[in-house]
Formats: sequence, structure tokens, C-alpha cells
Amino acid sequence: MDFFNIYLPIAQQNFNILLLVTIGFCVGVLGGFFGVGGAWIVTPALNIFGFPMAYAIGTDFAHIFGKSIVSTKKHNKMGNVDWKLGAFTILGTLPGVEFGAQVIMYLEKIGLVESTVRWVYICMLIALGSFMIYDYTVIRKRKEVEAKNGIVSNKKSFVEKIRDIKIPPVISFPRSNISSLSLWTIIFIFFIVGTISGFLGVGGGFIVMPTLIYIFGLPTAVAVGTDLFIVMLDGAYGCFTYSLKGRTDIIAAVLMLVGAAIGAQIGVTAVKYIRGYGIRLLFALMILCAASSLILKQIQVEFNVVELKTISGFVIMGAAIMMCSIITYKLISSALKERKMNY
Repeated sequence: MDFFNIYLPIAQQNFNILLLVTIGFCVGVLGGFFGVGGAWIVTPALNIFGFPMAYAIGTDFAHIFGKSIVSTKKHNKMGNVDWKLGAFTILGTLPGVEFGAQVIMYLEKIGLVESTVRWVYICMLIALGSFMIYDYTVIRKRKEVEAKNGIVSNKKSFVEKIRDIKIPPVISFPRSNISSLSLWTIIFIFFIVGTISGFLGVGGGFIVMPTLIYIFGLPTAVAVGTDLFIVMLDGAYGCFTYSLKGRTDIIAAVLMLVGAAIGAQIGVTAVKYIRGYGIRLLFALMILCAASSLILKQIQVEFNVVELKTISGFVIMGAAIMMCSIITYKLISSALKERKMNY
């Protein structure tokens, strides 16, 4: 397999071309399907396979920027992008991305960037994945029972409380079924999202999609498309600021984009056939798999267990390939069924 190795001058190491293309393909499928840039897979995967953390973050930003252009364009054709809401989020996300990037540069300077970023990733992925599983198994069923029995709760939901904040200027977003939302609410929430994005080297997608669904109350399909647009904007700025800091390996990013361009077409099209809570459940399971691989990587580093490096790589890539296979199978079987019904 040495034949497929290539020297990456910025990251200053040899890396397998096929592995980079495979990572890109998986992220393309999962990113297009889940409505995220897929950086919650790329940054951990690059780091697990040898990239220093700061370089994994910068390279990932370049990759997700290019990939999200393809996915956003396709989701727009399906009517899933709220351009107006996405544009207003820039006021919060871009300052947040720069703030997060500056924190990374400081941690790299004092030698704490590797373990700090991994532990933050682990905690956030486990918390987010667990909440989404809880939402699927408990909250969803509770709502179904209440609806079936005609039970109407007088308590305001969290989404309703957020929308009740009326600090001017207040803006409407018809595409997302939002009649009024304070601009300051958008700026505050997305500054936090941007900071996480700049710190973890993600477009913010694995945070943005749950934010759009659970805080702003967007329909799942619209949240997916709008999320990809926001990820594209964050990725553009993240790539710019990390490139200025010399932490972006463009060659690796381009190779991942080759696979991502193909995978994104599959992922975006699959959204037509797997909707709503089906998307949320698969997303949660994939997040927990990514967290597991990072735990193994951290144990390997702290206790110098060399074997765990290979195992952690197999966990994250195995989970990604399996999830891509499920999505592709569902797409093909549903498309054939639809075609059969039309004849």
C-alpha cells in the first residue's frame, strides 16, 4: 500500500491517498444526508491517523467548505435552504470562529491542544448523541401518547420561549415557519456555535442542526439544508483564518473533496426517502461511534497502548462506512420501489 502514500508538505507527513478519498466519500454521504459538514468525523479521523490536532482542524475547514458547496446547491433545488436565516447567522458565527481559532493557537503554544480538544469532542459528542437518543426513545413517544389521548399541555416549549424573546429588531423567516425571532437571539446563540466551530475545527454542523431543530423549531428537512449553508459559510472563514496561521494542508483537503463530491450526491438524494426522526436517530448513533473512537485514541495516548490506535481508526471508519451503506441501501431500495409504483 506504500504505492498510494503521498507526502503532505504542510502537515509534514506521509498519508494514504485511498484513506483520504474514503474519508471524504463517507463524509460526503453522511454530511449530505445529516445536513452537517461531517467535520465531527474528519477532525477525529485525521488526528487518529496521525495529523497534529491544529493541522487536522485547519485541513478539515478547507474540506468542509468545498464539500458543503455541492450539498447546499443540491438541497436548494429541493427547497430545503432558508437563505435569509442562514445569512443572519453570519453576524454571530464568524466572530465566534475567530475566537475559537485564537484559543486553539494558544493551546498549541502551551502544548495542551491535543488532549484538550479530544476531551471537549468526547464530552460534546456523548452529550449530544445521548440527548438525541433520549428524544427519540422517550420524548417522541410521550408526545405521540399525548396527541393520541388529546392531551394538550399548557406549558410553553423551549422553542416557544426562545421565540417569545422580542428584543428589537425582530425578524420573520417564512421558509422556516418562524413568524418572529429577535436578531440578538440569533447572534448570541450562533456566536457560541461559531466558537465551538473554530475550536473543534468543524463547520458547526453537528451543533447547528440540533440548534435549528430543538431551539428554533425548524422542520427537519429545512434544518438539514439551512445547516449546510451555514456550514459552508463557517468553513470558508475557518479555512481562511487557519490558512493564514499555516495550519491547512490543501493537498489533503482536495483529495478528500474528490470522494466527498461523489458521496454528497448520494447523501442529499437519500433525504427524500428517510425523513424526520429516522434522520435524527441515525445521526445520534453515528455521533456516539465517533465519541467511542476518540475515547480509544485518548486512552492510547495517555497509557501508550499502541494497539488502540488501529482499533480507534477501525471504529470511526467502520461506523462511517456502515452508516453510508445503510443510507445507500435505503436510497436504492426506495428509489426502485418508487419507480415500480410509477409504472
